[in-house]
Amino acid sequence: MLSIAGRRLRRDYLTLGAALVLLIYAAAALAAPIIAAQLVHTTPTTIDMRNTFSSPSLAHWLGTDDFGRDQLVRVLYGARVSLSIGLLAAAVNLTIGVSLGAIAGFYGRRVDDAVVWLISTLRAVPALFLLILIGALFRPGPEGLALLIGGISWPGVARLVRGQVLGLRQRDYVLAARTIGAQDWRVLMRHILPNVVSIAIVVLGQDLGAVILTESGLSYLGLGVQPPNASWGNMLSNAQRFLSNAIWLVVAPGACIFSTVLALYLVADGLRDALDPRLR
Repeated sequence: MLSIAGRRLRRDYLTLGAALVLLIYAAAALAAPIIAAQLVHTTPTTIDMRNTFSSPSLAHWLGTDDFGRDQLVRVLYGARVSLSIGLLAAAVNLTIGVSLGAIAGFYGRRVDDAVVWLISTLRAVPALFLLILIGALFRPGPEGLALLIGGISWPGVARLVRGQVLGLRQRDYVLAARTIGAQDWRVLMRHILPNVVSIAIVVLGQDLGAVILTESGLSYLGLGVQPPNASWGNMLSNAQRFLSNAIWLVVAPGACIFSTVLALYLVADGLRDALDPRLR
């Protein structure tokens, strides 16, 4: 299956291009301290009031903001924050969603009823309003924000996995394994979960994009990552006041958010097509 998926991906140049964009962003985020120290010779919090609102130039490739801070360095450090929040939140989302969905679908009956009730209850509460409320009350840091987003966004994954497991548990190889006395955890780990891995990979790509948008929206509202820490969302929030006289403050973080989310969705769509057994 994986070899077939690999061959399909090698022919899917759009997905490969999107993956390359993500790799470039990830590499730039990891190299942010080196770039800041060796090439730009500044930090994301260094204030230079003599060079406020400098337009893009050789000295400041993406210009400076209202405190004279280099925009390129802040975009790179913002990538570290935004991408790490996305990865951590997506990991929490997948861990909770896949675990509860698999357990509910495998055991059924009261266990399934309890998980479905929990999913329905959480989905009845608007996630954005809940995030705004908790963010306004507690002002979580980047790690807390990632855990919060991941902790309330798993119901969709759980529903998807539950539906798949409900069908898989009736397959002949699962019934045969249970007939010869295989323990439940072994049936789940060896015969059922490997068949939902492809779904989890696709959901991971989609959730990463959704989490980055959520973090950006909360930071734009002033409830996400707080200054002086840079994230793409709070950079956009700060730049809205200077839209008329410093457009470069909007372009860089906005373009990063747009291109990253688009690339994530393209990669997720490409993986879905490559891993879909119906297209063999």
